[in-house]
Amino acid sequence: MKKALITGITGQDGSYLAEFLLAKGYEVYGIIRRSSSFNTGRIDQIYEDPHVPNPHLRLVFGDLNDASSLNRILRTVQPDEIYNLGAQSHVRVSFDIPEYTAEVTGVGTIRLLEAIRESGLTPKFYQASSSEMFGKVQDVPQRETTPFYPRSPYGAAKVYSYWITVNYREGYNLFACNGILFNHESPRRGETFVTRKITKAAARIKLGVQEHLFLGNLDAKRDWGFAGDYIQAMWLMLQADVPDDFVIATGETHTVKEFLEVAFGRLQLNWRNHVKIDPKYYRPTEVDLLIGDASKARHVLGWEPKVKFEELAAMMVDADLSLERERLEGAQPKKA
Repeated sequence: MKKALITGITGQDGSYLAEFLLAKGYEVYGIIRRSSSFNTGRIDQIYEDPHVPNPHLRLVFGDLNDASSLNRILRTVQPDEIYNLGAQSHVRVSFDIPEYTAEVTGVGTIRLLEAIRESGLTPKFYQASSSEMFGKVQDVPQRETTPFYPRSPYGAAKVYSYWITVNYREGYNLFACNGILFNHESPRRGETFVTRKITKAAARIKLGVQEHLFLGNLDAKRDWGFAGDYIQAMWLMLQADVPDDFVIATGETHTVKEFLEVAFGRLQLNWRNHVKIDPKYYRPTEVDLLIGDASKARHVLGWEPKVKFEELAAMMVDADLSLERERLEGAQPKKA
């Protein structure tokens, strides 16, 4: 039985990846930070899944800001594969907490790579890189050879993580890969991210519990895919014979306005009647266009996205509508 270690297991990608690896017979270890409240909602369903009555899932306390915990976990778990998904991943928030973003998203990666090197173990390593590294894009579409031009503290931290992963691969012969993932969404997306913010608001407006949605730049163009498709690409990279870096994307770009049209249209709503622009949601430096060329991943890994843009938006709206209905029903006083 292979062992996989996942940082960021409680996030969107980590939860999908954990399910995927468990279904393939892995023993999965997830690093979680110690706090006064639990944040395991996205992986709780693994324990409730009747098809996985005794999941080989273990949660261990650690932190990308704490090298000693990473060294201890590696010595104890001795994983075959490591997926570094942990980060402060909200781009707009990275302008408010740039130093913390750099520590976790950037320096956290080298702490983990150093822990691998010092342990003497030879796990395969996956680094979650980001399309935000391209920022002020130099090529359209963006591919593995496109120069980076990050436009946020988050993007800059991810560029550091990318290059330090390449350095450790070349300098210490580690099997280390960068997955340059473009925007990927799902019903498990955090509620502060624009796509989930839209689908949740649409559901609440449909049910009459919310009237307006406040957003920033509606003209920003993004390459949106389904997180459940993208985590398979992560795994495929670590099954390859040679470590390499890959762009993972759909090859289509859509504006925030288009996402609004599909999401609100799913519920027979006109988004223009409900959306208001709030300048506080604008970034100091904007990324106007992202569209990826995943032809290398298609040819080398045999990976292709399955869920289309309209399907993705509909999936998220339907999930949020069900969730909000459950919340409303739970808020109703019980009849005598």
